[in-house]
Amino acid sequence: MSPKTVRRAGVRTPDDHVIVLFGATGDLAKRKLFPGLFHLDAAGLLPPDFRIIGSGHSAAVSNEEFREHVHDSIGEFGRRELTDEHWARFAPKLSFAAASADDGSGLLRAVEDAESEIGGSVRRLYHLAIPPVAFASMVEMLGSSGLARGARVIVEKPFGTDLLSAQSLNETIHSVFDESQIFRIDHFLGKESVDNILALRFSNGMTEPIWNRDHIDCVQIDVPETLSIEGRAGFYEQTGAFRDMVVTHLFQVLGFVAMEPPVALDARSLRDEKTKVFRAMSALDPARVVRGQYESYRDSDGVADDSEAETFVALEVEVDNWRWAGVPFYLRTGKALAERRQVVTLTFRKPPVAMFPDDAMSEGPRPNELVIDFHDPGSITTHFSVKRPGPAMRLSPAIMTFEYGESFSAAQQLEGYERLIHDAMIGDQTLFTRSDGIERLWELSSPLLEAPPPVEPYRNGSWGPETIHDLVAPREWHFPEE
Repeated sequence: MSPKTVRRAGVRTPDDHVIVLFGATGDLAKRKLFPGLFHLDAAGLLPPDFRIIGSGHSAAVSNEEFREHVHDSIGEFGRRELTDEHWARFAPKLSFAAASADDGSGLLRAVEDAESEIGGSVRRLYHLAIPPVAFASMVEMLGSSGLARGARVIVEKPFGTDLLSAQSLNETIHSVFDESQIFRIDHFLGKESVDNILALRFSNGMTEPIWNRDHIDCVQIDVPETLSIEGRAGFYEQTGAFRDMVVTHLFQVLGFVAMEPPVALDARSLRDEKTKVFRAMSALDPARVVRGQYESYRDSDGVADDSEAETFVALEVEVDNWRWAGVPFYLRTGKALAERRQVVTLTFRKPPVAMFPDDAMSEGPRPNELVIDFHDPGSITTHFSVKRPGPAMRLSPAIMTFEYGESFSAAQQLEGYERLIHDAMIGDQTLFTRSDGIERLWELSSPLLEAPPPVEPYRNGSWGPETIHDLVAPREWHFPEE
């Protein structure tokens, strides 16, 4: 073990592992997976002994070439300094083995050799960082070659594109892996600040009693992005913002916000409660959905002149249970918008008796809000009213903010992929999506997918089409802030 590697007290250390990354020469591995594994090792969160095998179709990639590729990835995208000392320890753990849907023999030999080098009991973890069209054939290869025996598998989104494709994908994966071995990864759920939603809700007596329809008027989940599609026209033309972001990310955050208190903070209890939320959700009404497309989208290479792919979507969701009946959940996300944010906003009902008229507010009336910024490191902000100094009863809006980055060391923080890879290694499925949950979400989405409203143009750098205000009226969106 490197002198700079310190095991964390109270944190479970994974068993010795062979980790196989399919799609090892792709963009996800370069930007997130290799830097993440390097950081996990430096933080003392990888097992005492491990091997990382990159895999892909090319048989021409040597071990040295692969190590050079990983070194460059860590140097460009890593959060931790790439020291010669740590690299000298990390590099020998890396190797490359070609594999295809038709032939996994070379990979099988590489895995068995790595297990022999480690010795003793060794776990296998496969990360399918590959296009969705390749999932089924690669999973079947893992089964037929014997590579899947006793292993765990991380599956990247999207988990299907509609109900039928999600059911088909789950059937294929379940033919080789048990649900307990499957880790459908959503990096949003690996954020520290998503865990903090649970902490804020269930560990504080001042919030838990008011987290319901008696006190909350509406909930907004906003994930605007300033970036355009940036060369991803082929993907967006087939997928769009709803499939890309809402089913896989925003609905999952909604599940954490809306769930009932679990009987324990374990995988089964938390996933049961999240799935109950999805079962309580009403099917999406296309009339309560706004689809948008930023004005320059059709100028992008690979985009049809008459494209109806949405780069923006805003929608209303109903959770029809005792806690949330009558409380609308408004979800919004899109490309080429005014700001980049990842925010949950809970707007509280006005007091039942208005002692103070609206004109008592010196800057106009504003509802009380609790704003959870889950863009790591994250923050929690409350908006409320206070009396202005002076003889008259004049009110002004005020805010109080808790910043995680100012209160805790950033060195203790893990990025989403780092947290989730570690969880998969120890077998903790708490933050991973279950098959029945994802199929339920696609079922709810069917009315929208079958009859989507037309896309509406919006200006680059705006907050989306103007009709989003009609969607929430007489309420207002938390953004833009005045």
